[in-house]
Amino acid sequence: MSQAVAKEQLGVFLKTLKLPSFAADHGDVARLATEESWSYERYLAELCEREVADRQERRIERLLRQSRLPLEKTKETLDESKLTAKVRKQLGTLYEGGFLKQAENVLTFGLPGRGKTHAMCAIGHELVRQGHAVWFVAAYELVQHLLRAKRELELERLIKRLDRFEAVLIDDIGYVQQDREEMEVLFTFLSARYERRSVMITSNLVFSQWEKIFKDPMTTACAIDRLVHHATILELTGSSYREQEAKRRSRASTKGAK
Repeated sequence: MSQAVAKEQLGVFLKTLKLPSFAADHGDVARLATEESWSYERYLAELCEREVADRQERRIERLLRQSRLPLEKTKETLDESKLTAKVRKQLGTLYEGGFLKQAENVLTFGLPGRGKTHAMCAIGHELVRQGHAVWFVAAYELVQHLLRAKRELELERLIKRLDRFEAVLIDDIGYVQQDREEMEVLFTFLSARYERRSVMITSNLVFSQWEKIFKDPMTTACAIDRLVHHATILELTGSSYREQEAKRRSRASTKGAK
């Protein structure tokens, strides 16, 4: 077999085996290996390293698309100077993702504009960068998905499908008040993930007001008990980020007018 034929067949084999980095780089790496007198093992190791890195990058890109996380709400864009020392320390630990292995939850409370969603999304982005599957969803949207599945007798299947996400980030629970049927499917979902998979929740309502969400004192107590049993709780205080930004723009506009 001639060298030209072997090279052509190699390209076909690599595409068949779905090794795109091998296919793209083997020629350049071969030239480098010849110039530097690499062993066959080192040449192969170099190609394998590139393939693994490329696959990891593609996997993270896929996980990020699936997560539906807001692209702008990352750790880098989160102004942690406005957070308390306790919350900053908690975030540092949560960024590492260890809570996923224990199926622990993360619950974030605070009035509107305190950065709850941004903080949770920042954690979510860090988890994705580590190769974890997460899903960001507004509470009202999740409830509608669950209700539709229940009416179609597919609720159990949907909950099992959502198990592929190591963490589900539920934004603004309690922001839209649910009726009893909506409350029931939400409770079913949270109960199904208990001690199996993590949930991350933001809420404007403190626990003492959660009866507005679950309607019934017993159901409310059960939901809270399951969520806090293994959980980190973040309490975001201070003034509203949006109010601060509006005041900053107003001051800048006033100075510009002068």
